[in-house]
Amino acid sequence: MPKLLPSLLAAVLTACALLLAGCNDAPDAAAQKAAAAAPISVEAIAAEAKGFVAGAQMSRRTVYVFFDAQCPHCAVLWQSAKPLRSQAKFVWIPVGLLNGASTSQGATLLAAGDPVAAMDEHEASMRAGRGGISAGSNLDAQKDAVAKNTALMNKLGFSAIPVIVGTHAQTGAVVSREGSLSTAALADLLGLQVPAQ
Repeated sequence: MPKLLPSLLAAVLTACALLLAGCNDAPDAAAQKAAAAAPISVEAIAAEAKGFVAGAQMSRRTVYVFFDAQCPHCAVLWQSAKPLRSQAKFVWIPVGLLNGASTSQGATLLAAGDPVAAMDEHEASMRAGRGGISAGSNLDAQKDAVAKNTALMNKLGFSAIPVIVGTHAQTGAVVSREGSLSTAALADLLGLQVPAQ
């Protein structure tokens, strides 16, 4: 038994060394991905993305949100952003990542006469488990816009939805976040006031 102990100890140390080496490789891979991504630019998003506005149309504060129409986390963010609309112009940019309905529903929202009302209808349908709004027809231009939005999001190095990009109201710094947030957390990220309940 005592002869087995040194061999066992050597095996454990070798396994630990291999595990640590694996952990050290992960940051390098993340760094390479970040280096390959284009820098996050509010100006590039404004120039290249196609979305619809919800909120204060004339606000000097613009917040960009990449979303997938089939994403439940995006639906939560849609609701969280509503109380902040008086303080910022939210530009909702549809992408097609999750399934076939993502692109067609995103295109339908872009083509809607009142995209905010269409998004409310869509999200109510999603919450009720009905799959969202029915896709419209003759949407080739809008589907192309959704594809370009998706490519832009990927070029910027984002890998999860929703994606929030804006400028902090107090510091002027560009801020970004992948994932959904509560109203309070979204207000904090953007430097906005949390509305009174």
